[in-house]
Amino acid sequence: MNPTSTDILLHYFPDITPEQQQQFARLSELYGEWNSKINVISRKDMDNLMVNHLLHSLGIAKVVQFPAGTSVMDVGTGGGLPGLPLAILFPEVKFHLVDSIGKKIHVVQEIAQELRLHNVKATHTRAEQVHEKYDFIVSRAVARLATFYQWIQFSYKKDSVPGQGLYYLKGGDLSEELAESGLVHEVYDLNSYFQEEFFETKKVVYVPLHPTA
Repeated sequence: MNPTSTDILLHYFPDITPEQQQQFARLSELYGEWNSKINVISRKDMDNLMVNHLLHSLGIAKVVQFPAGTSVMDVGTGGGLPGLPLAILFPEVKFHLVDSIGKKIHVVQEIAQELRLHNVKATHTRAEQVHEKYDFIVSRAVARLATFYQWIQFSYKKDSVPGQGLYYLKGGDLSEELAESGLVHEVYDLNSYFQEEFFETKKVVYVPLHPTA
């Protein structure tokens, strides 16, 4: 498959506009350009960028639709995943992408500017040091859930919108990790939405705003 072809995104998200298709295609090109300078994405994975990174990021959009005007923090965004693809898909939602590695945040800032993503802010910081509050938090397999939740548990607005909480992309057998966390959660198997083999063990873990209630 052509690594910059957006056909697969259109197949699963038929409502994306021609402008969004162009943004996704350009995002793919920009990752290729930046990856030749900084290892933003595993080099051996670049040929599978659309499925393993962009479509994977959009898996969150299969289980939650962020309402216009809401805010999302992407913690440990690395090179902008899942935040940048979600920001393209939800142009009316504000995204704050944070990471502790400055050179990766620089890449995110440059890409967001190139794509004219006015709904994206990227900051070189840790989640615990961010004082703003958000409706939703997203992330892609940054740490074990129990550890990760300690970083973001005070980052939410109070009871702002339905479905509020953490949407965490994880893979593999999570039974031990979820039990260890002690958090109320729902698990969505991405192979219910996407037919590619990559998604066989990929999941979205949703932890609601009041996870110990």
